Amino acid sequence: MNNKVSNHTNLMEQAFEQYTHHEDAPRLIADLLAQIRPEKAEQTDAAVKSIQALCYLLSTDAVKASQLRSAILLLLSAYNPLSLFLTARHSVFTGFFSEMRRRISHKILPEAIDEAYLVDLFAVFFTKTTDEIWVNAVPDDVWSQLIKVMRFDLADEALSASCQKNLFAAAQVLSYRTAALGLEPELLRNYPELEQHSSPFVMQQAELAEFIGAKDVDNAYTDIKHILVMLDQCKVIVAKVRRNSALTGTSIHLTQLLQRILKQIERLEELLSILHCFQHRQPADAVVVRLFKNLVYSECHKNDLHEYWQESMEVMAVRVTENASRAGEHYITETRSEYFALMRSAMGAGVIIAMMAMFKIVLAKQHFAPLAEAIFFSLNYGIGFMLIHIFHFTVATKQPAMTAAAIAATIDNASDGKAKDMHNLVATVTNTMRSQAVAIFGNVVVAIPVAMLLSWAVLYLSGQHFVTPEKAHKLLSEIHPVTSGAFFYAGIAGICLFLSGLIAGYHDNLAVYNKIPQRLKAIKWLQRLLGVERLARVAHYVEHNLGALAGNFYFGCLLGGLGAFGVLLGLPIDIRHIAFSSAFVGFASFSLDFMLTWQTVAFAALGLALIGLGNLMVSFGLALYVAMKSRKVRFNDWRLLLRNLASKLNQHPAEFIFPPKHSPSAVTEKPSDSEA
Repeated sequence: MNNKVSNHTNLMEQAFEQYTHHEDAPRLIADLLAQIRPEKAEQTDAAVKSIQALCYLLSTDAVKASQLRSAILLLLSAYNPLSLFLTARHSVFTGFFSEMRRRISHKILPEAIDEAYLVDLFAVFFTKTTDEIWVNAVPDDVWSQLIKVMRFDLADEALSASCQKNLFAAAQVLSYRTAALGLEPELLRNYPELEQHSSPFVMQQAELAEFIGAKDVDNAYTDIKHILVMLDQCKVIVAKVRRNSALTGTSIHLTQLLQRILKQIERLEELLSILHCFQHRQPADAVVVRLFKNLVYSECHKNDLHEYWQESMEVMAVRVTENASRAGEHYITETRSEYFALMRSAMGAGVIIAMMAMFKIVLAKQHFAPLAEAIFFSLNYGIGFMLIHIFHFTVATKQPAMTAAAIAATIDNASDGKAKDMHNLVATVTNTMRSQAVAIFGNVVVAIPVAMLLSWAVLYLSGQHFVTPEKAHKLLSEIHPVTSGAFFYAGIAGICLFLSGLIAGYHDNLAVYNKIPQRLKAIKWLQRLLGVERLARVAHYVEHNLGALAGNFYFGCLLGGLGAFGVLLGLPIDIRHIAFSSAFVGFASFSLDFMLTWQTVAFAALGLALIGLGNLMVSFGLALYVAMKSRKVRFNDWRLLLRNLASKLNQHPAEFIFPPKHSPSAVTEKPSDSEA
């Protein structure tokens, strides 16, 4: 290691020697960073030792310290640094899709470098996307030590004044941008108080103009506290709009707008702090190091698709899963009355599912073209699921996508390790498993006999079996646990279930944010057709059910269209859904006059169990993952949770199937009600 450091020191000395002859500031910085950069980004110690070696070199040689100081000041004054100071992770005035297109195109074909601009030279200085790892890992005091040994207090006054002028210009542009973003119609719509009172977004620009004017006129070292107070008020407004979006909804544009405002304010505060320190001749090492690390991070992640997508979707995901969380609470039963109500609801859905399965078989018999067949299948499923929702029935597999968000909220509370919160989490998981079991039972126990009853009705009326023996055997073979791929296809259906949950949350958010109910009530021809009162009831229904109706319809379209999509691509893509598979077993059993071997019955039962497991595992796992990511939940007590669940299963196994006479959660909630 010592040999490596010695070698790097020699190469640093050579870089200074070349600068003496050519005075090429960008080349000097690039050569020095190349010697500091470790072989692997994670080798922070190597980078620290190289920086310390450079510090020693500069402290023992005043000429080299002067050369590096002058090179840095020259870059900050003569190489158009304004665009670098304005860089804040991603573009300010481009939309989401425009920025995504830019990043994709620049990943494929990197942008040209104009060496007259410092922002482009950063790509020459930091050539690897992993440079931000070691730059940020190096402790701040090590970078501060490097700044100190360069002795900027001895810098040329003309260069220092030029650098400060550029910093003031950058701060002014950032202030203008922040004021413009604060006047965006999208923000004014979500926070109308900005039009009724003095907007801090406008006031901060006025304060900054006064600050810069005082500096130009009489060199008075005015305080920046007034500007910082205005910027703090801007951040408070952003926080309020984000909180209110839980009730008023959000959009990608609003999410992007709020992120941009915060980024602009953060950068403006950094520049103002540096200028304040310069004017009062105070050390600005800490702020400069923070700004430097942010600039390096921005350079290394300027084309990072994953980070940009994650940042942009974060708030949207919270809103979508929040809507799903409120819906999911209705699917988790605690008392026996709720338990039996859910069972009746699931049994009602079983009747409609058996009829949907019958219509699907009828449509399949017509042998339509693949596209037409997919459309008819989608309409059958979509309309059927919407009817199930309208009649307040329950499809068992729709639960996981909804209940996962509610469980994520409980996990969020339990992540601090408190025993009470862990107890509530165990109770929530137990209630969810019990509710899921009874919902599946209600769907299956009705779908199978109703399918048999429908088969008997067709036989009685037409004298022929509804399903031929060949079709019956095919229906049974399609759920075979080993030879049919039923579990894999059930996983695909689970993905559809997960997507339908997101779609439902998206449309709930859409109804609130775009004020769909209010706009419906304003349509004149609907007022004349339905009357004002009836239209108001329709609008109220749409407000509370648009997401569920859309999620159910699109779920039906996904189930109905995936088969045709597989045919189009020549891939074995299909779906298996436990409720429909149960109905198909009922049709097949009746058509075969119940002449089934015990092996066939066992394989059918095992196939149904695997299909149900695949539906639930995939949809619940994906929904729980998204819900936890959107809430930024890090739950490290999985072992404790599993141990508590195992303990409860051992002590009260019946509670995982049937609710206790007195709900424990209801008992624990009573004290809090009395306290309130």
